[in-house]
Amino acid sequence: MASSDDIHRRALCVDNKRLGIMPFFNCDGQRLWYVDTGNATGPAVVFSHGFLMDGSMFATNIEALRSDFRCIVWDQRGFGQTGAVDKPFTFWDSARDLLALLDHLEIGSAALVGMSQGGFLSMRAALLEPDRVRALGLISTRADVDVQPVIDSFVQLKQMWADSGAALVADHLRSLLIGGDFDASRWTRAWHQMPKAGFEYPVDALTGRDDITLRLQKITCPAIVFHGSNDPAIDIAHGRSLALGLPNTKGFVTVDGAGHAPNLTHPQFVNGLLREFLLRYMS
Repeated sequence: MASSDDIHRRALCVDNKRLGIMPFFNCDGQRLWYVDTGNATGPAVVFSHGFLMDGSMFATNIEALRSDFRCIVWDQRGFGQTGAVDKPFTFWDSARDLLALLDHLEIGSAALVGMSQGGFLSMRAALLEPDRVRALGLISTRADVDVQPVIDSFVQLKQMWADSGAALVADHLRSLLIGGDFDASRWTRAWHQMPKAGFEYPVDALTGRDDITLRLQKITCPAIVFHGSNDPAIDIAHGRSLALGLPNTKGFVTVDGAGHAPNLTHPQFVNGLLREFLLRYMS
């Protein structure tokens, strides 16, 4: 039986066909998958997923927003239907991928909603082309970098993945990246199916990212920050610090009981506030 995520993904692809839009675009030699759905005449919102996830993690969020907004999701380098990469890249490259997607769709400006690494690249897109980013929705993310023990753990993850793929790490990753009692079987199955080759490049982008804390003052668009109270991957203190560092933050939302992916596991506490924020600052 198809999962609800798979059914939703197919529905999004049907919308793509109806709109006459191809589900891939090319940037920097990389073929990237995306879906353009929702209200075609509404303000555009681009959703960028977290590490080891893909665009379908926003399925329930888009359901709450699609009547008012043009909702665009994409699979970043190394993940989902975009697939493996064969060369190094940075989150600045991923930010340029996002901006190239706006160009491809002939969208002048949009709100950016980014979860974890999706937040890393969304903030960098706002620094690269501030006039094109009307608002930011940031979920479980931060402006600074990881401490050395965390970087070392990702180095170990790279080696374990090269040896045996997700076989030895899927359970730990489920707890780290999703958390709680949420049924993450759809994600663990996807990780087991991911190739070993090329995995080091997304990991290196994650661990090698630069600290943009001192540049946050240049991101002047309205922003809202969400963070799970029990996030084991990025402590909630980093979310609070990010909200304080952005000059035009309109709210910091603690999602009680949520881990690293509150928009996925606790959408009922994210969707309403996110929709309210976008309606107010995208109109």
